[in-house]
Amino acid sequence: MATEDKNRATAAAILPLVGGAANVSSIAHCMTRLRLGLHDRSLVDDEALKAVPAVMGVVEDDTYQIVLGPGTVARVTPEFEQLVEEGRAAAPEAANVSAPASASASASTSASASADELATQGAAIKAARKAKNATPFKLFLRRIANIFVPLIPALIGCGIIAGLNGLLVNLGWLTSVTPALAAMASGFMALIAVFVGFNTAKEFGGTPILGGAVAAIIVFPGVANIEAFGQKLSPGQGGVLGALGAAVLAVYVEKWCRRWVPEALDVLVTPTLTVLVSGLVTIFGLMYVAGEISTAIGTFADWLLSNGGAGAGFVLGGLFLPLVMLGLHQALIPIHTTLIEQQGYTVLLPILAMAGAGQVGAAAAVYFRLPRNESIRRTIKSALPAGLLGVGEPLIYGVSLPLGRPFITACVGGAFGGGFIGLFNQLGDKVGSTAIGPSGWALFPLLDGNHGLGTTIAIYAGGLLVGYLAGFLATYFFGFSKDLLTEFNVSQAPAESTVAATGGPASPTTGPDSPAKEPAGV
Repeated sequence: MATEDKNRATAAAILPLVGGAANVSSIAHCMTRLRLGLHDRSLVDDEALKAVPAVMGVVEDDTYQIVLGPGTVARVTPEFEQLVEEGRAAAPEAANVSAPASASASASTSASASADELATQGAAIKAARKAKNATPFKLFLRRIANIFVPLIPALIGCGIIAGLNGLLVNLGWLTSVTPALAAMASGFMALIAVFVGFNTAKEFGGTPILGGAVAAIIVFPGVANIEAFGQKLSPGQGGVLGALGAAVLAVYVEKWCRRWVPEALDVLVTPTLTVLVSGLVTIFGLMYVAGEISTAIGTFADWLLSNGGAGAGFVLGGLFLPLVMLGLHQALIPIHTTLIEQQGYTVLLPILAMAGAGQVGAAAAVYFRLPRNESIRRTIKSALPAGLLGVGEPLIYGVSLPLGRPFITACVGGAFGGGFIGLFNQLGDKVGSTAIGPSGWALFPLLDGNHGLGTTIAIYAGGLLVGYLAGFLATYFFGFSKDLLTEFNVSQAPAESTVAATGGPASPTTGPDSPAKEPAGV
């Protein structure tokens, strides 16, 4: 009961600071963030939001995103939705943020000059990144992410059950229960194409259930009786990529029908033509093409790590943070999902997760290199536990990126961690994740591989340690110029009131819109 009260209190604290119920147009959440569509962005009080105890930071993108962390966001969102409904029912009061704004002002003025400088730089970087991300290609990638992000909780849950089932089977325990666990773990993956089709149609402006209906053709057992391109089709051929293409086609067919079919016949003709036309194209075209692409993705990933090994891991681990900054990491989400669908796990995610390890190591080095700057050290101490669990936004935007060099040395740490795991892949020890989303220590329950769970866990843990150590050493010895040390390694007035109020970083902490955690590994 106390936990429910706490979650409701968090939701109640957030609502007036985003302009009240009347200002909220949409509500959703991903792994770590409450994502809000807002009518008027000017009604939001960013500083007051960052002073809410459960809030780890804010991100302004296509939606306004409030970083609450894994677990918390899933509990706060329903409470927030209920408060919004109650607020709309009660109507008249919409936005009353003046009092919170003044409270925020008094809290923020207590922050040290050094923390404020980092916060300002972080906000400027975020604004610049947002402007650069407004390209058609990156907006398309964001749409792709919006299709797959809602599926992550189910992927995680089923992935952990699959791991538990595998452990029990190997040990020969609870043999009467393991078939049930196998069904729970596999049921969602068997029908994931339907969920992808549903979300795709919804994202591209069509009728979601029609997108799901067309995508369901791909997993229907009866397609095994159909021949296309000189060969029999197999249920599931094309997987999530085929489902995505089929649903997009269904949306365009549906929109064409809406324009040309008379209103009196629309309810009969439009859904029929949508399923018929897009279904035929899916069966006699998309399933084969998407199947070939899916197979090529799996083959290439295996070839890359089997032959590239440490080099490939080094490059992937080192470049992931910059990819996140550019918004290009979203292109990896369908690839991860395809690998999970094909092989049971994605071998890319544990390597990319090393970017977060490098970030943690770099933050620890900053902590020791700035012994006099109590403000930044407080920020790091409060954000480090989240970083260990794979929530890297506070450390990235509150510490390393505004400082400059520590962001680069964090990438170096990620490269060495990725190289470590890549080397073992080359030696034949595959390390994969049965779901996308978590990274850091949160990825341990989802690990899987080809040489037993103990070996897989040991390699991943070794990669984390290498990433921590490399990020720390690179930052400690190369992360600071003399001018930077002179500027920041000075005594600062501690931000007592801000830290006490937030339970987190004194400086604003924002982060990229990724998948997971979206997109994994940060």
